[in-house]
Amino acid sequence: MSAHTSYDTVIIGGGHNGLVAAAYLARAGRSVLVLERAARVGGAAVSTRPFAGVDARLSRYSYLVSLLPSKIVRDLGLDFSVRKRTVSSYTPRGDGGLLVGAGRTRESFAALTGGDREYAAWREFYGMTARVAERVFPTLTEPLPTRESLRARVDDETAWHALFDAPIGEAIERRFSDDLVRGVVLTDALIGTFADAHDPGLAQNRCFLYHVIGGGTGDWDVPVGGMGALTDALATAARAAGARIVTGHEATRIETDGRSADVTCRTPDGEVTFAARRVLVNASPRELAALLGEPPPAPAEGAQLKVNMVLRRLPALRDRTVDPRHAFAGTFHVSEGYEQLATAYREAAAGSPPSAPPSEIYCHSLTDPSILGPSLAAEGFQTLTLFGLHTPARLFTDDHDAVRDRLLAATLAELDSHLAEPLADCLALDADGEPCVEVKTPLDLERELRLPGGHIFHRDLSFPYATDDTGRWGVETAHANVLLCGAGAVRGGGVSGVPGHNAAMAALGR
Repeated sequence: MSAHTSYDTVIIGGGHNGLVAAAYLARAGRSVLVLERAARVGGAAVSTRPFAGVDARLSRYSYLVSLLPSKIVRDLGLDFSVRKRTVSSYTPRGDGGLLVGAGRTRESFAALTGGDREYAAWREFYGMTARVAERVFPTLTEPLPTRESLRARVDDETAWHALFDAPIGEAIERRFSDDLVRGVVLTDALIGTFADAHDPGLAQNRCFLYHVIGGGTGDWDVPVGGMGALTDALATAARAAGARIVTGHEATRIETDGRSADVTCRTPDGEVTFAARRVLVNASPRELAALLGEPPPAPAEGAQLKVNMVLRRLPALRDRTVDPRHAFAGTFHVSEGYEQLATAYREAAAGSPPSAPPSEIYCHSLTDPSILGPSLAAEGFQTLTLFGLHTPARLFTDDHDAVRDRLLAATLAELDSHLAEPLADCLALDADGEPCVEVKTPLDLERELRLPGGHIFHRDLSFPYATDDTGRWGVETAHANVLLCGAGAVRGGGVSGVPGHNAAMAALGR
């Protein structure tokens, strides 16, 4: 450690939001220290090689980019890029399915539903969400609008009611008739959120909104080089601007009088305390409360099963009209019909793992082969990332490993029902001869990443407008010189950098 123990800003947590804040503040001339408890920065936005002897660099936790504003990339001069997926999604049903993208959307809708009605409703609905995205996304890096000013900006009462006022299930059921089409629409309201389509608390609406407004288009893009490429670019930008980043330093306490603060942390060499004018916390509200010695907020609970895989080749499909390279290039929906999703939610809410677990899968390496070593790419190897829905943390508390293994088997069996060959026949083997399958439950994410209850957004998402207790930027806390810059901030969640940007702006008095 250097002799420096005092900084303008100490940032607790070197995840992508903390690094965004560090880069902005250091570029503004502030002295900045980033404290990261792990051996490397990145938090959930990292790339690793999880399988021994297999040269595939996987985005281990978070894996796609939608909410990262191009403004942040430009402002910080990041050496980072994304690629568009040529296919939005594929959803199998029987020996056919719905392919959205690759120039076949209308044809696929007609083959699935027997006419053009659902396709026309699809275009109208997503035309509406696109107009909302154009108006709402730019506000994410501005001071929080009021509810009424955001409503005026949306300037579409039908859209406002559908997305902000009434449970999203009402809009879906009113517009679409086909169960499979309804399910595909609903999935964006459930990824990372444990809720029913008609939940009166509207957690599903808030989740849906963040999934369709990214970049002003709602596109979910593939990070070139994997998610770790973003973290590396941010760390490089922060250091280049003068920020100091130290790993193996776990913050244990914040003491503040509102004007200055002391941050105590545990290091390999013992305890050390840093003084700061301001502290930014890139951790959950629960972790913030613990650092301040304050009562914890309401518990949070994640509800996803994350599976990383490497395949020797993509499996053949029962649907012979679709190339597997198209089906897996976008989001491959499994057991995500509307009624299937409702049933899975009811089962999990009652305390039982879903009998037909819903999930969605995509193949990063089809869009970005650079994450594969040259020999793997030449041999046709591919990666698969699976995100299982409606598997809340509570299901794993009594017998974690047994429930995890049972859910994994059931989830892969649901996928196999749409394949012309078992997925197991396509899996690559690691150096020990074991299949390349890595599973993370919500409790794994809590243990490894300190995500409360494994909740990937740290807590339920908020609508992107001000309320009585949000402050100007949505990052403020009860302490004037302590700001929240993680996913639990208003307009947090996902790989966005938005909370980091907004905390930096608040710190700079913008």
